Amino acid sequence: MAKYKIAEIPGDGIGPDVMAAAVKVLETLEETRDLSFEFNRLVVGDELKERTGVALPPGTIDEIRKSDVALFAAVGDTAREVLLPIRQQLDLYVNLRPAKVYPNVPHLKEDVDIVMVRENTEGIYKMIGDRGDGWGINVRVITAKASERIARYAFEYAVKYDRKLVTSVHKSNVLNYSCGVFQEACQRVAEEYPGVEFNEVLVDACAMRLILRPEAFDVIVTTNLFGDILSDEAAGLVGGLGMTPSGNIGDDHAMFEPIHGTAPRLAGTGRANPMATILSAGMMLDWLGEKDSAAVVEKAVIDVLKEAKTLTPDLGGSAKTMDVASAVCEKL
Repeated sequence: MAKYKIAEIPGDGIGPDVMAAAVKVLETLEETRDLSFEFNRLVVGDELKERTGVALPPGTIDEIRKSDVALFAAVGDTAREVLLPIRQQLDLYVNLRPAKVYPNVPHLKEDVDIVMVRENTEGIYKMIGDRGDGWGINVRVITAKASERIARYAFEYAVKYDRKLVTSVHKSNVLNYSCGVFQEACQRVAEEYPGVEFNEVLVDACAMRLILRPEAFDVIVTTNLFGDILSDEAAGLVGGLGMTPSGNIGDDHAMFEPIHGTAPRLAGTGRANPMATILSAGMMLDWLGEKDSAAVVEKAVIDVLKEAKTLTPDLGGSAKTMDVASAVCEKL
């Protein structure tokens, strides 16, 4: 039996609600497949900071290191104090964000199936800067090393999952110093993968084309801030943040999370959509090498959506968060 230790990080707002749903699905997998999970709950975020003055307690990152993988739910105002240190200290240099149309989910365009590969450790989110009376500055750091490894991950992903096109998104016509480094790194790596088509798009043009012709994209590789913005735009194409999972992935560690925030008005109401967190758990299983179980989880989600009997209010239904989890578990 495969046994995995999971750092379970519910966070704030709807985080505990959607995390409970995902854990229920994983516990059902334990009953139906040859898997075992040990959950280590870690407390971080806004509410913790209000009580203690600290959003990310000492030792949290070490606990994640001791685990096989982490599953994270949501964090609010303290995201800069929680997510950025975890990503940077564990060198989770890939932020993998698929945007895919699922059945009976309101969407803007048909047949969208895009994977955003976002550099996750540098750029403007290095948090190097200063502020004075009437001015502020943030330094954008782009290195060839980080750019090459994120580009290589995008091409390796394309090869592994039979994707045909990798698009590099940058703004080198204006941000020629920093984006120039990224652009040239992507071009160098592309030469190593002649079997994968490669093109480049400026970030403003990409934002427009995502709305007008999303079918023109397959795998997008881009810098940290651009990837953050474009992946939320892509989520809007396919039905919103409640349906969009993600992974923070490094060479040795990984943490998976829905890309939505804490949605405080829904916290504790049982009306939050848990699908993004459940799909994130599926991505986690795939990263652990449990590809069959990952596929089963996604199929169960699709079956529930096709049936359209157990949907949360954002999808036009009236089901509660744990009702959706139970429906997914029944399909499993």
